[in-house]
This record gives sequence, C-alpha cells and structure tokens, in this order.
Amino acid sequence: MASIQTYQEAVSQIKNGMSIMIGGFLDVGAPLKMIEGLSRSGVKDLTLIQTVASFPGGSNNIGKLIKNRQIKKLICSHIGSNPEILKQYKEGTLEVEINPIKTLIERIRATGAGLGAIVTENGLETEIGEGRATITIDDKDYLLYQPLKADVAIIKGYRADRAGNIQYKHTLKGANPIMASAADIVLAEVEEVVEVGKIPYESVGTPGNLVGIIIENNSFHQREKCFNEYYAKVHNL
Repeated sequence: MASIQTYQEAVSQIKNGMSIMIGGFLDVGAPLKMIEGLSRSGVKDLTLIQTVASFPGGSNNIGKLIKNRQIKKLICSHIGSNPEILKQYKEGTLEVEINPIKTLIERIRATGAGLGAIVTENGLETEIGEGRATITIDDKDYLLYQPLKADVAIIKGYRADRAGNIQYKHTLKGANPIMASAADIVLAEVEEVVEVGKIPYESVGTPGNLVGIIIENNSFHQREKCFNEYYAKVHNL
C-alpha cells in the first residue's frame, strides 16, 4: 500500500544532490503544492528533468526552484519562457541540457521499458547533437541517447486509491505516467484519495506498484486560484 503523507513529509524524501523529475507542462498537470514545499525546503544542487521551463517571475511551477538557485542542472526541451534560466546559464551557475521534446519523453520512457538506449534523427548535425554518439542503421545516421532516470519523480494526478493507483483527467496526464515509470521513488500529488475499487481499472493511468507516497492536496479550484493570482501579478491587473 502507498503511504499517504502531507506535502511537508513527502518533501523530506528529497535530499541535496538528487535527480528529480517533475510532471506537468508549465502549470498544467504540475504538482504545484509539492513544488511550493520543495521551494521552501532549502534542498539544493538538484538535477531537474522537466518537459519545459516555467513562466517568468517564479510562477507557481519550477520557476520557484530556479529563482531560488536550487537547481544545478536542468534537462528539458525549452527554456525561452524563463529569463532567469538564461541568466543563470550565461553566468555559468546552471547547467542546461536541451533535448527535442519527443526525444526527451522517449528517453524517459526508455527507462521504464528497460531499454539501453534510443536512436533518433532529431538533432543530428545541429548543436543539440554535438558530442553525442552516433550509430548507422541501414545506411542512415542516428544520434544515440541514453535513457533518463531519476531518484525521485513528483507527479500530479486527479485522484488515487489507497493502493496507490493513479487516475489522470483530461490534459493533466502529460508526461506524468511516463515519469512514474522512470524513478526510484514516486511521489503523487492528487486532488483526492478514494477507497480501492473506486477507480475503474481501465481508468488507472499509473499502477500502484510504482507509487510510494500519495499527497492529497490542491483541488482544481485551488489550482485555478493560484494561476489567476499569478496571471494578475504578471500583467499588473
């Protein structure tokens, strides 16, 4: 059975120097309460794997961790939406590795599937491919990428049962279930916890055997309030 914890208890699982994956695309499908708790924890020197960078100004997403300089290395597909990332990268205080988004997702999925590598044409003969190994298959060249794995994955689901099975809803899904298959410890932030059997088996997006800790927090209306407050702040409304 998965352990049900407060976000303060769950955050204590993350230590200095760990590698973490955080689900979501900007603020959509992101574990906002866990990110908030992590931003207050003082944990540092983290390697963060995420699909895209956050909005500028800290936002409610990983921008808080960047602004606090808790991230040592960022692996993602896009950083242009957050000037703070560009600033720290130019200063040499933040290492950034850019992957095309499909390549990034496939590298994460490869860990869960037990693959030793992936091959792709994406990034071939570009700066992204510089320094990477290549392989020739049927007279075509491909870049060779290693799978991505993390010590901890922090994901966001709609709800969980007490066995740890996670149900996603609409666009909340994103890369969350893929990340859950590629980490040693999975922390799942959900809107509610229900009894086993309440989630139809065909609606289970992440099976409970992958999930170690459930955090019940942040209803849809709370998330909507957070985003509206951030939007008003950025646009001086």
